[in-house]
Amino acid sequence: MGTLSPQFGSILPSQEQQLLNTNYLQFNTGGANDFIQQYLPEVYEQEVERYGNRTLSGFLRMVGAEMPMTSDQVIWSEQNRLHIAYDGVSITAVGAGTTTLTIAISVAPAPIQENVMSINDTVVVLDPATGLEAKCIVTGSTVGVGGTIEVTSFQDSANDLTTQGFSAAGLKVFVYGSAYTKGTSIDAGGAGNSNVRNSVEPRLTQYANSPVIIRDQYVVSGSDMAQIGWVEVATEDGASGYLWYLKSESETRLRFEDYLEMVCVEGELNDNAGAGVYQQSQLPGTQGLFAAIEDRGNVEVGFTAATGISDFDEILRNLDTQGAIEENMLFLQRQTALDFDDMLAGISAGFNGGVAFGLFENSEEMALNLGFSGFRRGSYDFYKTDWKYLNDASTRGAINGINSIEGVLVPAGTSTVYDQILGTNIRRPFLHVRYRASQADDRRMKSWITGSAGGAFTSTLDAMEVNFLSERCLVTQAANNFVLFKGV
Repeated sequence: MGTLSPQFGSILPSQEQQLLNTNYLQFNTGGANDFIQQYLPEVYEQEVERYGNRTLSGFLRMVGAEMPMTSDQVIWSEQNRLHIAYDGVSITAVGAGTTTLTIAISVAPAPIQENVMSINDTVVVLDPATGLEAKCIVTGSTVGVGGTIEVTSFQDSANDLTTQGFSAAGLKVFVYGSAYTKGTSIDAGGAGNSNVRNSVEPRLTQYANSPVIIRDQYVVSGSDMAQIGWVEVATEDGASGYLWYLKSESETRLRFEDYLEMVCVEGELNDNAGAGVYQQSQLPGTQGLFAAIEDRGNVEVGFTAATGISDFDEILRNLDTQGAIEENMLFLQRQTALDFDDMLAGISAGFNGGVAFGLFENSEEMALNLGFSGFRRGSYDFYKTDWKYLNDASTRGAINGINSIEGVLVPAGTSTVYDQILGTNIRRPFLHVRYRASQADDRRMKSWITGSAGGAFTSTLDAMEVNFLSERCLVTQAANNFVLFKGV
């Protein structure tokens, strides 16, 4: 079985015009397989690309990495917040200065709130509805799902929180420390009201994604092999020879490479539980970037220049409550990019000059060469660029209104997750691709020829079939640090 994917620098011109796997010339641009650069750095074709460079790939190459996997699923666990805090807490009983608070069970898909507070913990009780706040000490605790705590207010120990004006539900509680009297043991409590502290295990939330198999094929009959073009070249040692190419095959390859990226961006999990080949068990689907952010991240609707700075500052305040990743990249469609430019014009003091450019080895020139411009707001550095995928009329560029995707904010760097296979904590890029590969088969990007033409003699078919296959998925870690910009 033949292949059209020799390593860079391995194509060998033939002395005669022979269709061999080793002398196939790819007219791809900008990639590691750009073999034409080996012999012909300047090539002018007769055809004009009326829509410019039509490829859309490149997004994941800039923000992510690719890593092999061997199973049908990639599973990772993300550690939840370090500190103990609860929302949706309700008052269920009051006594003489003592208030019983119930840790409500959150509605799925939010994590179940399990009480892990200990007696003598000091807590802040906040009432968003009334603006009231109370510093309290925990005097009793029932751990577990839907558990309760009894608290006494430091500021008004004679009155319970209801008497102080707190709402009956919707309270927020978080631990800020503990307080013990002199000479006490940590386990010196009475029966049923022990001072033994609850050991708090790190809570992990498990996520998974499945790879999908992407395929394409280009077929040219033996009779139509006249489409083949020949290029005569001279090697470095002075010898001459011939290379051959098929422009249509090269375009199929480019389109397929775009699909590899587009499926990682647009992919959805399959919810079809019915019968047949397209049911969930047969085709589980894959969760792409957009779906992951909408499921676990942040969505900003209707970002415009008119409200740009206020909307953007609200995004920053939300990022403060998440991982607060210092360096971030903005991939934007044209109008949103212009809105950012208009926004930055009003705050020019932080534009360009205040950016660290750490992601680009502290080189502003490197960032600009890659099409990025930088600015700083608050404690965050941002690198902004246009994303062709959101501008191209054949993809997202022709969509307006509530269905439009106007950009994404992607945190730079890596995050720590628990790998279920390795059984240890590892650092991975926030955004990376996993592809199926083993010692037997590498499915990152397969290309092979079948048939009886084009140098392949694998069947009686009077044609050359160029086959493309990849099996991959996208891993979006810590999606709570991502932002998806959508239209209105």
